[in-house]
Amino acid sequence: MLDAVYHAFLHLAFRSGSVASIFVVYGPKWMPITGNFFQFKSLLKEMKYVHLVWKQWASQYGPILGLRLGFDRLVIISSYRYAREVLLSDEFEGRPDGFLFRMRSSGKRLGIVFTDGSFGQRQRKFCLMHLKEFGFGCTLMEKKLTEETNNFIVHLTEKCKDGPVQLYSLINVHVLNTLWTMIADKRHSPNDLKLLSLLDYIHASFHMQDMSGGILNQMPFIRFFGQGRKINKFNLEITNKLISFLKETVENHKQSIKSNHTRDLIDAFLHEIEKEKLLLTNEFTEEQLHILLLDLFMAGADTTTNTIIFLIQMLIKYPLIQKKAQKELDKIFQESSVPTLKDRNRLNYLEALIMEVQRFCNIAPTTIPHRAKKNVKINDFFIPKNTTVLVSLFSIHMDTDHWGDPETFRPERFLDSSGRVKNDKWLIPFGLGRRRCLGETLAKASVFKYVTSLLLNFSISTPSEAMTNFQPIDGAILFPAPFTAILTPRKRNYSNTLSDFD
Repeated sequence: MLDAVYHAFLHLAFRSGSVASIFVVYGPKWMPITGNFFQFKSLLKEMKYVHLVWKQWASQYGPILGLRLGFDRLVIISSYRYAREVLLSDEFEGRPDGFLFRMRSSGKRLGIVFTDGSFGQRQRKFCLMHLKEFGFGCTLMEKKLTEETNNFIVHLTEKCKDGPVQLYSLINVHVLNTLWTMIADKRHSPNDLKLLSLLDYIHASFHMQDMSGGILNQMPFIRFFGQGRKINKFNLEITNKLISFLKETVENHKQSIKSNHTRDLIDAFLHEIEKEKLLLTNEFTEEQLHILLLDLFMAGADTTTNTIIFLIQMLIKYPLIQKKAQKELDKIFQESSVPTLKDRNRLNYLEALIMEVQRFCNIAPTTIPHRAKKNVKINDFFIPKNTTVLVSLFSIHMDTDHWGDPETFRPERFLDSSGRVKNDKWLIPFGLGRRRCLGETLAKASVFKYVTSLLLNFSISTPSEAMTNFQPIDGAILFPAPFTAILTPRKRNYSNTLSDFD
């Protein structure tokens, strides 16, 4: 109660101008215990998307918005200027702590997404170093991508003979395979029912949550009652199934690992566990490996797959844009030639198209939550230590003052007068700073390879014009609504031999 009274007092003081730089930020008044939770839920019911709730409140209270959801104090940043200040500052490199983040790891803070400090930095550095060893960001990565996209095109060529195709799960498995060969030295068939089931669980998990943490983080006690109990039970079920799959993967590695040979990231981690035992430290453990793999598994495919699928939807919705991209590709590549990553600087319109999809579709409307590691001041507002901070990438990518016509899908905005790609610093789909997306290099390469392969080999349309009103599904990230596409083969010379799956 005192917290609410104090908040109300500070709002009055702020409005009257008698207090400067004293409270976190301007925002809606909260209630005891629940904070702004019921206001948030009411607005969400009306607006349908969490990022639109942040937009609505930002229009009322400004680009640095303060609120409470349950016990969590949140700040939402909705301007490019302050986003840079937050994302590039060491003071906001922390990750929030919470029930949901610990639930997956027996109450501990493990993995790489929701850890920070020296532990988080060491784990992230180890992960990146060894992923690079197995191809990440190197020539070997492109070789794996080319193999995977070729397999994808062969599968798709067979499937499209039977009529309209559901593309999502097929792309999802192939996209995941490139990363998974570096992590676990294994590729999965797109018909692997066990993997498809696990991916469905991951999608369900993303749909249930948003980047603010969700009700279980904000009010952990709710897990003992009614709907909260059901949500908690479902979260536990998803986590246990995923962890069980990853434990099995690690156990298989332990049975076949050799002391003088490292096949993938899992082998490298298992070797490090043995080294750490001699040093009597406990930062590299099997439990940490399981959660690290969970983080990589959950982040490894969906954002990239969603980008590709949203791009396909835009190609269907705007057939002239599709033809323009194909014309650029046809001009450069002959019947049997395949674009490489080095060709990106020759495919200006295609690169602009990808950039516009990232801006317009906003696959991640907000960043993963940051935490203020100490008391911080932004633009004369005081943000207390341990406040959770989210950056609304949607607000930046849809800022009318900067983009002019943000509601219009227009790839040409990323081309200069001579038709060359021009980068815009306001486009930040992977974030900024040391906490920017770990998989950015692979994600960009994957989107390029899959989109060029699709456009070279197929013309894409829909069974009905009424099916082009694509509305994304809300969650921690945005998912494309299910749809079918008609794929009309174009004349290309691909091998019809599929690579073997493990």
